[in-house]
Amino acid sequence: MALTITGDESADALLTDNPLALLIGMLLDQQIAMETAFTGPEKIRQRIGAVDAETIAGYDPDAFLEAFRQSPAVHRFPGSMAERVRTLCQTLVDDWDGDAAAIWTQGAPTGAEVLRRLKALPGFGEQKARIFLALLGKQYGFAGDGWREAAGAYGEDGSFRSVADITSPETLAKVREHKRAAKAAAKQKG
Repeated sequence: MALTITGDESADALLTDNPLALLIGMLLDQQIAMETAFTGPEKIRQRIGAVDAETIAGYDPDAFLEAFRQSPAVHRFPGSMAERVRTLCQTLVDDWDGDAAAIWTQGAPTGAEVLRRLKALPGFGEQKARIFLALLGKQYGFAGDGWREAAGAYGEDGSFRSVADITSPETLAKVREHKRAAKAAAKQKG
């Protein structure tokens, strides 16, 4: 399994090999392009030397913010997102011994249990948790019972709704088109 979300070889390799990087990418995926969000963990790695929960949680907040602000910025809202990433990492240290993958591996959880665990994380609401669960199931090898049902529409086979469905530049274009159509439909509803 090798993820191809960003089109950047080193960023995709980090996402593939580091569950925390994937989780941080999902956290950053708001109000910026998906590829930009998911290249964020690689920028963090380059700037602070690591992407692990203990390092990030214990990193000096001002220095971490500066790493987010460096050009190109990790996120268009560096202050709030740097703090969200640190808070997520502190939660992982406190609740999961710093192991992001434990959220979907510890105790052979069902899809519904992983969804519950994801929603308990700071910055992960219902939709973000469902998208991430679909990403785990479709591309990251998670096979817990009922994951597709727990992921809702994002778990549907052959859909192009979210980052969970990006496996190539062509599927990225299909996901973008789906998002454009959904935005247009929402605008029409008023």
